[in-house]
Amino acid sequence: MRSRHPLVNRAVVLFFLASGVICYLPSGRIGADEKPVSFMRDIAPILKESCLACHDAKKRSGKLDMSTFERFAAGGNSDSPFVAGKPEESLLIELITTTGKKRMPPEGKGQRLTQAQVDLVTRWIQQGARLDPDVDSKADLVRELRKRWQPPSLLDHYRFPVSVTALAFTPDGKHIVAGGHHELLIWNIPERRLKKRIRTRSERSYGFVFTPDGMLVVAGARPGQEGDVRVYNPNGPGQDANGTMVLDGVENPQVLVRHLLDTDDSMLCLALSADGKRLAAAGCDRVVRVWDLTGGWNNPKLEQSIENHADWVLSLTFTPDGKHLLSASRDKTAKVWDLQAKESVMTFPDHQQPVYAVAASRDSKLGYSAGEDKQIRIWNAAPEGKQVRALGGHTDSILRLIAHPGQALIASASADKSVRLWNPDSGAAGHVLHGLSDQVYSLAFSPDGSQIAAGSYNGEVIVWNIADGKLVARLNVSPGLAAAP
Repeated sequence: MRSRHPLVNRAVVLFFLASGVICYLPSGRIGADEKPVSFMRDIAPILKESCLACHDAKKRSGKLDMSTFERFAAGGNSDSPFVAGKPEESLLIELITTTGKKRMPPEGKGQRLTQAQVDLVTRWIQQGARLDPDVDSKADLVRELRKRWQPPSLLDHYRFPVSVTALAFTPDGKHIVAGGHHELLIWNIPERRLKKRIRTRSERSYGFVFTPDGMLVVAGARPGQEGDVRVYNPNGPGQDANGTMVLDGVENPQVLVRHLLDTDDSMLCLALSADGKRLAAAGCDRVVRVWDLTGGWNNPKLEQSIENHADWVLSLTFTPDGKHLLSASRDKTAKVWDLQAKESVMTFPDHQQPVYAVAASRDSKLGYSAGEDKQIRIWNAAPEGKQVRALGGHTDSILRLIAHPGQALIASASADKSVRLWNPDSGAAGHVLHGLSDQVYSLAFSPDGSQIAAGSYNGEVIVWNIADGKLVARLNVSPGLAAAP
């Protein structure tokens, strides 16, 4: 069964990535005329995928730390695992070729290396077991690999639809921004036409906010590899490709305005204060970071780093008065952080299951949260944190929850394939918005509050009118796939 939340079972995927699903064949004799083997290009990726899960700086299985070349060469319980120029005397070769209990990776923690991988390691040792001259032996190998990695070119045509894990209206309300595969997709709503494609380093986008100056801040990731927060100018220069503008958000500084953050895992959510002066971001590392943006993009200041949750942080929102930051986590709680005092003032634990989304009331006095328990819970965002009421109606997990920019209205998106509108003051249910054929992963109100858009697992996006619940537009945002009828 597919995970109800786009991130909830990601640990299973990461296990297979870390263990390296590979098979064994014995290495052959290496000729002296083989091309030079690069440690960073050829060997470090093998260590990262097949060894670092047990031999990083924290676990150090057998006291062997492979996180830097220097520590790798020093060895663990034994001497250095390799003897330069002598693969036949190198413990590393013995361990990756043996079929006994000493094999690496161990039985149950990864498959044996392929013949090609064993040959590469053997040739590297035979050629002198050297580190690339431009790399510091003390440098973190994962970060060095990350610096060298380059994102792929944009796909001309998607073979399969991309899950819409992030969605936003442009400031003019006429376009929808959706996350694609290593790109941001900007669709014209009335024309149902792809207007712009912005190439990105991140494979997936999980959070969008537009700042008052029209810049688009994106929280994204290559899941299990790296996460980031970057700022793009969607009106930057690009090239026309059959009527669609293609912008380079990887190398062009006129498009990639600012690179705010790199992390070792996915960044999952963003929030912008009502006055546009503070930005918050969080994700799998559990740290909530808050930037002061009063100095502009030339001088954003990291103001606070908050470690207040025991698991992934999945949603953030500022209270409208700007005094507090609300967060939701897989640790089954929602929390309130006092930005001035820089301390936690309240924890709301009543869901007793993962909390996927959080929002705040217009008067900043109430918090709204929702998650795996299928309930929207409304509570006092004050030290006592008592629940005011619970709203039920969804028949599956609630994956997103957002507050209307100008009226007493909240919207919820669910794995039950529906979007529901609610009056949080009275608890009254409003329109139930149908039409999506899969789990709903993303939600956005238009800037003027007249429309709402939702995106699903199978790439569909629908826009509805708030007033009457009528469908405005339907499309599939994946390039090359036909727009939905």
